[in-house]
Amino acid sequence: MKDQVLAGLFGLCVGDALGVPVEFNPRTYLKENPIRDMIGYGTYDQPAGTWSDDSSLTFCLAESLCNGYDIYDIGHKCVQWYHKGYWTPYGEVFDIGNTTRMALDTLCYELIRPDLAGMTGAHSNGNGSLMRILPLAYFLKNTAFEEKVPIITAVSSITHRHIRSIIACVIYVEFACYLLNGFDLDESYTKMQTSVKDYYKDEQELEHFKAILDKSVTNYAEEDIHSSGYVVHTLEASLWCLFNSETYAEAVLKAVNLGEDTDTTGAVTGGLAGIIYGIHSIPETWINVLASNNEIYDLAERLAEKCQST
Repeated sequence: MKDQVLAGLFGLCVGDALGVPVEFNPRTYLKENPIRDMIGYGTYDQPAGTWSDDSSLTFCLAESLCNGYDIYDIGHKCVQWYHKGYWTPYGEVFDIGNTTRMALDTLCYELIRPDLAGMTGAHSNGNGSLMRILPLAYFLKNTAFEEKVPIITAVSSITHRHIRSIIACVIYVEFACYLLNGFDLDESYTKMQTSVKDYYKDEQELEHFKAILDKSVTNYAEEDIHSSGYVVHTLEASLWCLFNSETYAEAVLKAVNLGEDTDTTGAVTGGLAGIIYGIHSIPETWINVLASNNEIYDLAERLAEKCQST
């Protein structure tokens, strides 16, 4: 379990950090100036190895789960990140999505349950809950699907409460759970499809996930893959990168070089790629340059210990 948690958390964080310097750059620019290694500065003028809100909020969730599942504590840690720089590389927040910002303001300033703070509009389906949901896979990997869904729903709903964002998170966590339980890439995908389609069989929103649930997205040409901040685009892009790569590095570099929301596509891809290929597949030079890498290692150890005991 320890190596699996290390692989997922470091895999996600490295993918995030690779994408931070070129976030918002179009694919055409990255075709001419591709990311091949960990670089610094660029979009946010941050040193190499700096990770963003994707990793910060992932670590907030992981930290909370070290003490068991408590939606109030998860929400509190997210607010602490936003207002006090908790689990940030250098003590301050330099990147936050609008939907996440509004939800955490609501959670901070109104007397509201954390899972009621998120935005519910169809236009509030950014990737801000998908990017941080991975730690639930470790916590829920031996839990029945119908028992996983309410927990994933609640954790997504802290910031993103629309059913589309929730289903994206369910797909991602369920896929990760099968990978963690030893199934290969294709088996995990097939089993995830069955679970999701059976559970949401009467849900019209599944139409937005057609390319994922019939697996056609894995065979798309690159020009048909979008890499915006829309949650369905991020999930599609990440799955496409996984099915069209043979190593961790190839998957995350492919994700980042799609352009636009580079850090989140890199993070969402990187978490799963880490699990698939293992901690030793992640270039050591990339891990070594990460900000606070010792703290991340300690967090992974604590989360693994907790998940082994549950």
